[in-house]
Amino acid sequence: MMIRYFRFLAGRERTVEANRHLGLTLAFVAGAVNSGGFMAVSQFTSHMTGILSLISEHAALGHGTLVVAGLASFTAFLAGTAASTILMHWARRRHLHSEFALALLLEAGLLAVFGVLGHNLDTYTGSHFTTVTVLLLCFVMGLQNAMITKVSGAIIRTTHMTGNATDLGIELGKLFYWNAEGTASVEKVTANREKLSLHASMIGSFVTGGLAGALGFKRLGFGVTMPIAALLLVIAIVPVWDDVFG
Repeated sequence: MMIRYFRFLAGRERTVEANRHLGLTLAFVAGAVNSGGFMAVSQFTSHMTGILSLISEHAALGHGTLVVAGLASFTAFLAGTAASTILMHWARRRHLHSEFALALLLEAGLLAVFGVLGHNLDTYTGSHFTTVTVLLLCFVMGLQNAMITKVSGAIIRTTHMTGNATDLGIELGKLFYWNAEGTASVEKVTANREKLSLHASMIGSFVTGGLAGALGFKRLGFGVTMPIAALLLVIAIVPVWDDVFG
């Protein structure tokens, strides 16, 4: 039963329900990684708006080193999205069941690497490990965001909540809009309750993941990434297994 569910979740054949389930799971992962990553290296790595704003600010203040660091983070995110796209097209050309699962498998491996790097951060303070960790997390978030974007046809985003919050607000505006008496049915403003539920649940999952990541990092340190990596591995392994042994 669980094997069938994981195949439904990350397999090549997609449904609206499968995309939603996968999106909720990955929103939780993104929230945990973003929150735990901030506690580890004092920087959010899932959304580029803040990083690009910081680049502009540091450039205006003449902080050249920080501008370079910001550009490196942005480039790492772009590299993650490109890598995810390459993996998906490579798998699609070969008609693999793991067309989308390969990106999750790579993400799981990189988060495990983050846990190892984190141990070194504790051991070698002031080293270059912090920079490497930031770049790694930006790459991972780009990897994940590109995958779920392709899977859902650009409907679902999981690594940043700006779009979800905007779409949620739009649907709430429609929900509470007062249609004057006598308004024709074709002209009535009505909320899309399915979209409202989707975006609200994505935000809730991201926040829950952020709470879990922060509490987990506080109690387990960098080891908190291992359960997250294990979750992604379990989700991805069934389509990969189908390709190897199916």
